[in-house]
Amino acid sequence: MTLDLCRLTATEVVKLTKSGELKVEDYAKALIARVEERDPVVHAWAYLNPSIILESARRLDAIPAEKRGPLHGVAVGIKDVIYTKDMPTQQYSPIYKDDHPELDASVVLSLRAMGALIFGKTHTTEFATCQKGPPTCNPHDPTRTAGGSSSGSGAAVGDFQVPLALGTQTGGSTIRPASYNGVYALKPTWNAISREGLKMYSITCDTVGLYSRSIEDLEMLCEIFNLQDDVAPPTAPLSLSGAKFGFVKTHVWPKAEPALITLWEEAKNYLIEAGADVEEVKLPEIFDNLGTWHRNILHMEGYSSFLGDYLQSPQLLDPWVTKHAVNEGKTSRKEQLQAYDEIAKLRPVIDEIASKYTCLVTPSVTGEAPVLEEPLRFTGDASFNLMWTVLHLPVINIPGFKGPNGMPIGLSLVGPRYHEQDLLRTSHAIKDVFAKGGWKL
Repeated sequence: MTLDLCRLTATEVVKLTKSGELKVEDYAKALIARVEERDPVVHAWAYLNPSIILESARRLDAIPAEKRGPLHGVAVGIKDVIYTKDMPTQQYSPIYKDDHPELDASVVLSLRAMGALIFGKTHTTEFATCQKGPPTCNPHDPTRTAGGSSSGSGAAVGDFQVPLALGTQTGGSTIRPASYNGVYALKPTWNAISREGLKMYSITCDTVGLYSRSIEDLEMLCEIFNLQDDVAPPTAPLSLSGAKFGFVKTHVWPKAEPALITLWEEAKNYLIEAGADVEEVKLPEIFDNLGTWHRNILHMEGYSSFLGDYLQSPQLLDPWVTKHAVNEGKTSRKEQLQAYDEIAKLRPVIDEIASKYTCLVTPSVTGEAPVLEEPLRFTGDASFNLMWTVLHLPVINIPGFKGPNGMPIGLSLVGPRYHEQDLLRTSHAIKDVFAKGGWKL
């Protein structure tokens, strides 16, 4: 087969493996070779065992054609805060080095049941929490970050090491790496995918995220995880002629770098040229408080989430985790309750605002991926992601734009809660328009 197996999307892999044209073992060997070539540069993997991969691939090849699942043989990277029964879950923490709980998270159980090849564990920041980054580098420029905390997942998909990967998002940990690595990602509606079996930081914010190199692959994953809208969108492709897009800068727009400011205007012009209506949306002033409320929630939920680790092994915790575990900022229960109550009031408000448009458009990042500087290895600014996470809205990163250093910059499409299918339909229409921005994976 002359096809470059590493460049296949998940949708393409399934067609070949279910028909018998491609053996899962041969596909797995091609991906392992890609990792062996590239991992010394990218460092996407916290754990990868070729023997386990090939054994799993042979088991999948032995399944009769009529019993093969909708993800048959597709390699999936799993963020290393999500439990996998046949691989350790180390959470980039010395406390959990070589720790191996022998159980699968709910999301991994679903993937295995559908025929996925669980490929390995991708690097994360400590407990998917810290500003300090793991060894992972950006595959398009190893001097730059791949983002965080789902560093390895974004990098592995962006570097053609796997077509799909799982991340998580508490602030911007799925969408930001997608933008930096030039790939698609979906942060679904909060709790639309089960979080059972992953390290919890914030019960209010933590969300399982999905990485791919195509919209079709995100659609396939959404079908597997039952992410269906109450009212299915039309089956016909969306016409941009007459579609209406609300561009939302949000209160953190002053953090926008010149490259983002430029592509923001380009994106609007591209949509207008395609026949769409575009308008800037100014959210009510109360939304400006979301950054503070999000922070207060993380402080207090981290206060409880990391207590056990702090009591057991305080000397092994990153200082950022310790700050949460001891409530260094002295966030009060009153502030915590205010955050819960006020944000709850805003969720139906933002649903109503978003429902007036084909979708909202907002920045995924402040600009290109920052250059890595030791020892922090900062994974980038999540400011543009925070409010959408705590509001529980579905968000899709659309790659397409290129910054002055040749690095990808994405924009986010946002819809009302539980409107993933509608957002995917819109993504199909928008992706080629945004591709005029110059980025190609």
